[in-house]
Amino acid sequence: MCDTQVWTTPGAIWFAKNSDREPSEPQPVVRYPAVAGDATRVLRVSHIEIDQVPDRHGTILSQPAWCWGAEMGVNDAGVAIGNEAIFSRRATLRPGLLGMDLVRLGLERAGTAAAAVEVMTGLLERYGQGGPAGFVDRRFCYDSSFIVADAAQAWVLETAGRSWVARRVDGRDAISNALTTGRGAALLRSADLPGGAGLDFAARFDRRLMPYFAGSRLRRDLSLRCLAQPGPPGFARLARHLRAHRGGDDPAAGSNADVCMHAAGFIRRHQTTGSMIACLRPHGAEVMLTGTSAPCLSIFRPVAFDGQWSVLTPFEARLSAPLWRRHEWLHRWALADAALRERVRATRDELETAMFEALSTENADARHWADRRAAAWHKVLWESLRTLPRPRLPAHWRRIAARDGIDPQRTGAEHTYNPASTIGESGT
Repeated sequence: MCDTQVWTTPGAIWFAKNSDREPSEPQPVVRYPAVAGDATRVLRVSHIEIDQVPDRHGTILSQPAWCWGAEMGVNDAGVAIGNEAIFSRRATLRPGLLGMDLVRLGLERAGTAAAAVEVMTGLLERYGQGGPAGFVDRRFCYDSSFIVADAAQAWVLETAGRSWVARRVDGRDAISNALTTGRGAALLRSADLPGGAGLDFAARFDRRLMPYFAGSRLRRDLSLRCLAQPGPPGFARLARHLRAHRGGDDPAAGSNADVCMHAAGFIRRHQTTGSMIACLRPHGAEVMLTGTSAPCLSIFRPVAFDGQWSVLTPFEARLSAPLWRRHEWLHRWALADAALRERVRATRDELETAMFEALSTENADARHWADRRAAAWHKVLWESLRTLPRPRLPAHWRRIAARDGIDPQRTGAEHTYNPASTIGESGT
């Protein structure tokens, strides 16, 4: 489950996404350099091999640790892409491209949003999509929809098997885990679909049961209502939206209708495991990611294509995901400790207000200042756990903790906090 929003304005396009995945699945932020003249002919993505291209853009990706692709990201040309799981009638476990593979491929191979749509749909038609898309649940599979944006335009791209439709965004739009393109929409489409305005892509390919239990339309409605509220876009506004709960601030009172999702049982199995906001302008993109789960209990950190940033995980540490796993101690502790939740949110909100105001100056020094402050905030809160009584996690989370070894009640956060272990250049 995921939620992605886009807001087009004359001076910039704003992009925001929550990635909802299995709660034990690390999702580090990894930076890959641009490549020119690569002679490699074959590329292994998550499940299949495809043709490689010699020249590729640099990317910053929020990347599930096991997967070649990414849930969301931005490239050095200022293109941002995020995907959604779509439980279409054509979803299959037969190996093909994953939607996450298409996110990364679009970012690596395209310098504009329109070119990315062309790249992604061409690959989709050639190789198809499918295969296991879960971390623990290897029977979990889906097709995908996407928001693809740059400083000039944004597109919603929806798929079912090898079929696809794309519509350009005028103003504001949002997608969740259900198809949204109905009859009469002005769009591009794959050659196998009929022309004219009579095509209802959503009615033809979407299922009813999964979107209903996933709360997909309720979450999209919440996103659209948040986007429609008075006032201009900005990091603070989009961060508030990505932290939105319908039932108040207690994670236990949440549901699948929350944009900020907390796992809580069989029906609500997924958790927001990473979040991203990007402001795409003609002279460059300003990007912030949490690099951690539960945005309501996380802080957004700036990142760029040069320099060192605390949200980045070195490529060689991607599987261990040190920042993401370290935050899980704080996140899970706060699930069971209301006072800690309040402290996290109050201190975070005060700091982010100053960070977002500094970043509005578009000053490189302000970006580094914000990063240092965010990293220090996280370190102080994490180290304070040693002084607190160990909480008893909710039953569902106790089962998760037993499986992945992150259990505040049993072992605590006893290793040394070393922020330098999460900073560095990523490999190829």
